[in-house]
Amino acid sequence: MKKAGMKKSSPKEAKGPGSPSEHIDARIGELSDWRGEMLARIRDIIRQADPDVVEEWKWRGVPVWEHDGIICTGETYKAVVKMTFAKGASLADPSGLFNSSLEGNTRRAIDIHEGDKINEKALKALIREAVALNTSKRAASARKK
Repeated sequence: MKKAGMKKSSPKEAKGPGSPSEHIDARIGELSDWRGEMLARIRDIIRQADPDVVEEWKWRGVPVWEHDGIICTGETYKAVVKMTFAKGASLADPSGLFNSSLEGNTRRAIDIHEGDKINEKALKALIREAVALNTSKRAASARKK
């Protein structure tokens, strides 16, 4: 189920019934309130920030965006849509987007509530920084081998 204005699946995504992209499409469709609209918007921002992003469906129902490792997840709860960045503690956040899971040494999250505005420019920069961190760690690992 596609919402108006959403891009088609990237060539790097699995196709066919039950593909991760189809699961995410279905989740967006199931959430017939602001959470579905917000998840679709977040997905679009991620795809704009990284056209090579790969969508996954993990842990029995969590949308995950990857590029040489996990960038972030898109969890939906009753009162919040949560973007959890797998290596968020290692990312600079000059705009102060991170507002949740701040006490850990690895992850950081952005809780988005109904009516919240998204700073798209800052979010795209954060996504690109997460991708750069993933690709740099992969390159460093390859050099060690």
